[in-house]
Amino acid sequence: MQEFQIKRSQVKNFRTTMVESLTDIFGTQPHDVGGKFEITYGAMKRLAVWVGEGERSLCVESESRSDVPDEVILDTNRRFRQYLEKVTGYTAKERVKMAKKMEED
Repeated sequence: MQEFQIKRSQVKNFRTTMVESLTDIFGTQPHDVGGKFEITYGAMKRLAVWVGEGERSLCVESESRSDVPDEVILDTNRRFRQYLEKVTGYTAKERVKMAKKMEED
């Protein structure tokens, strides 16, 4: 499980954005499984997202498939990065910087 912090400006509509963005970016309707919203897309056998503790973070669990062409893997990764940026409000570069900072603490 990975946890991503949410930018303060994203908190107000976080839940709605979290679910709607799955459909917008991956083109598939998520299923609510005990408060976790799950989809299957491309190289992801399963992608589950939910609201973290204190409603200030996005929790993500995923299972990958290795039996898909490279193009599918690249497309899936690109869409996943788009999803994270839209929901968290942080770019990939900002997320890496925050992760490094948390490791140091």
